[in-house]
Amino acid sequence: MRTRGLRGALAADTEVGAGNVLARVLTHGADPAGPGLTFDTAVDGHPAETPLTLGRLDEMVAARAAWLHERGVRPRDPVAVWAGAAADMVLSFLALTRLGAIPALMNGKLRPEIAAEYIRRLRAAGVLADAAHAAALQGHDLGAPLLGEPAEAGGGDPAAAPPHYRHHDEDPIVITHTSGTTGVPKAVLHSHASLFAATRHLLAMPQAQGTSRILNALPAPHTATVLMVNQALGNRAEMYLLSEQGGERVLDAIQRWRPDGVFGFSVTWAELARFDLSAYDLDSVRLWFNTGDCSHEPHVRRLVRVGSRDVMTRDGVTRVPGSVFIDGLGSSEMGHSMFHITHTVDTDRYGRCVGRPYRFTKVAVLDEAGNELPPGQVGWLGIDSPSLFRGYWNDSVTTYRSRLRGWYLTGDLVHADADGRYYHLDRAVDSVETGDGKRFFTALSEERILAACADVTDCTVVIVKESDKVETDVLLELAAGADPAEDRTARIRAALGPDLAATLRRVVPVRADDIPVTVTGKVRKVALRERYLSESPS
Repeated sequence: MRTRGLRGALAADTEVGAGNVLARVLTHGADPAGPGLTFDTAVDGHPAETPLTLGRLDEMVAARAAWLHERGVRPRDPVAVWAGAAADMVLSFLALTRLGAIPALMNGKLRPEIAAEYIRRLRAAGVLADAAHAAALQGHDLGAPLLGEPAEAGGGDPAAAPPHYRHHDEDPIVITHTSGTTGVPKAVLHSHASLFAATRHLLAMPQAQGTSRILNALPAPHTATVLMVNQALGNRAEMYLLSEQGGERVLDAIQRWRPDGVFGFSVTWAELARFDLSAYDLDSVRLWFNTGDCSHEPHVRRLVRVGSRDVMTRDGVTRVPGSVFIDGLGSSEMGHSMFHITHTVDTDRYGRCVGRPYRFTKVAVLDEAGNELPPGQVGWLGIDSPSLFRGYWNDSVTTYRSRLRGWYLTGDLVHADADGRYYHLDRAVDSVETGDGKRFFTALSEERILAACADVTDCTVVIVKESDKVETDVLLELAAGADPAEDRTARIRAALGPDLAATLRRVVPVRADDIPVTVTGKVRKVALRERYLSESPS
């Protein structure tokens, strides 16, 4: 079946969902010799970076399903998966969902004591862990048996795999977790239908340029990677999955594998901004796709200057210099980015604009009582979408606290303009109310500082309030060759605006390693506030 016809068939297929895309793609006649997935590590005797065909991928998943079934894994069993390699994560997800079990994918960078507590709270039926992570769990009470290493499961007999589990729309198919900015991450549950809702919408639309040969630079255990794997399988696209997402690793992979699209989080684009991109061969890239936190303007502008894209002219489709950056705002709980905005070298709508909502979702700006606010007023972002998660696993209290009058509260502060575009100002927990009707925003302040200081590659704004006093520290990551002794205070005060500038305590050059981050690279601003509250200016 041609890819265009296959995409339409999948979009109309009422049985397909996030738990069976691989099986349904084959059922609809996709060529088994066509593209499956490519991993950056050796797997089942295949060297790293060997493209796996769709048929071979299906055999590998069946082998793992048989191995897991032999060890007692059954439908609806939650099974924790803790490993470092993208292959271990993705193949375990596909095998466990084939059985109707519920993979709980865990970031390999979690601290062992946090990982053990997370597994206990899952009440897992078993744990798959690679050698390094299994060793890290020794001595911890998991409340569940270690089943073995994910790679061992590749030794199963594909012919012994039980029939594909037939999923219902509301069947749970994956548990992923939040970044864990304040301790044990929240376990985010998605269903067969919820995690396919956005993919179904996209399959019904024309395929975007930059989605035929994809470099996945998203963390493998994250909801976003599950989404992108299913989208790639449905699009019959090639996808190369990275186990590590550092800037140098991503640039190296682009040069060698030559993708037309690169998918990642804003932290990856910030890392790429530290490099002289003109020194790398990035001509193959047409599309940079961002999800999670929206990206800062200077980071986007650096990326769209490289690569190339197709444009329609009087002479037909023409390839021109400069790529496309699609930005948005999403989270594990949202099940996909809820907004989209397209940037090229010619666009200038920034200022934390995340664009308009996708057609499959409803969004609103709410006050604390859940009333909708008009354009221009700042409030809480509320989401109502078929892609939304189904709750926090084994945590009904937190689940229901996140809902208000039918809306899911994302924890973000936004406002809309009269044309229906939305602007992200900050995470609510990172903003500060002054008590006199003002509220200060860290993310928006960082955007303004980066725009004003070309010699700064990234920055973190820490606003603390103790009693009635507000103080602000600005932490700068400087570009190579920038003078750390230069006084940038005047430029930063101007960027912050008079109200916030009046609270500025100090401007501090830092190294990237000085900033505490979560397992997905988000800055732990809570930890920074605690640190800077306890310190006095040097």
